[in-house]
Amino acid sequence: MGIFGSIKNAIFGSDDEEKTKSAAKTTPSPTATTGPKERAMISLEQVEQRIANIPGADDLNWNTSIVDLMKLVKIDPSYDNRKELATELGMVDYEGTAEQNMALHHAVMNKIALAGGVVPDDLKG
Repeated sequence: MGIFGSIKNAIFGSDDEEKTKSAAKTTPSPTATTGPKERAMISLEQVEQRIANIPGADDLNWNTSIVDLMKLVKIDPSYDNRKELATELGMVDYEGTAEQNMALHHAVMNKIALAGGVVPDDLKG
């Protein structure tokens, strides 16, 4: 799993956690078919609200800073990790400038909202 997947899991919980919770709540009948549970798509505002509810969110500027967003979800915000994240999201020639960091934050937030919390196949490691 890449850095984006770690960020997504910190906000929504991992797919493995969802499967464990789902299995604990219900026991399927022998004839029932089960498959991966799709998460409902949510808006960017709902994503931001979930992040705001993470303990420590009040102390960080996570809603505009990729460094603070990564700190909030306990991921090392080093240049190397931000460069790896940028590469995962298709950004080329990432050098860590302020403009690129803002664009990276925007890309992460949009990818999370678009994915509805499910990591797209192109980002799975």
